[in-house]
Amino acid sequence: MDLAPDASPAADDGLIQSADGQRHCAWHPQMPDYHAHEWGRPVGDDRALFEKICLEGFQSGMAWITILRKREAFRAAFANFEIDEVAAFGEKDIERLMADAGIVRNRAKIVSAINNAKRAQELIAEAGSLGAWFWRFEPAPKDRPAVVDIAYYRANPTTPASQRMSKELKQRGWSYVGPTTLYALMQAMGLVNDHIEGCACRAAVEAARERFVRPR
Repeated sequence: MDLAPDASPAADDGLIQSADGQRHCAWHPQMPDYHAHEWGRPVGDDRALFEKICLEGFQSGMAWITILRKREAFRAAFANFEIDEVAAFGEKDIERLMADAGIVRNRAKIVSAINNAKRAQELIAEAGSLGAWFWRFEPAPKDRPAVVDIAYYRANPTTPASQRMSKELKQRGWSYVGPTTLYALMQAMGLVNDHIEGCACRAAVEAARERFVRPR
């Protein structure tokens, strides 16, 4: 889970009480807007999914809040993560990105993002959209815990669904798509609702998931 290293001190149940008197996941104080309005809200848009998978790759070995603070710089540097535009990047773009102090200047991760854009084009041609392909891996209710508590949160950096997704993407030539990275993507993009039971955002996220029309 990409947010665990950023967690704030919390009660034994993994929740923290904020100034408004509500209880939230322990990491809420560091990223309140992201926690309340993005994390766990279902997303099926190809551009947004591609952005997230790229940023998760850049986050590898780093705290997510670091990437979140640089997100606008990443968007500017990577053509707003428009898949076709990133897929067309060449060596000059790689050098440009390596000189951009606003992003994470890691050549392997930059090359990976460009490679993954090309692989995304192939996947869209195969499945119709990234959304349609990624949402195939949404776990069935029977495969989810009855209660998402702190014990579950700490014990499950990957799941069978994220392991299957990782295996299939690697077979297609994607990189920086390990099962832990992909479970973080599943959490963030709403394929699962991992707001801890008792978090003020959990019910709203679940309602958004119920309204969401899964891409086909």
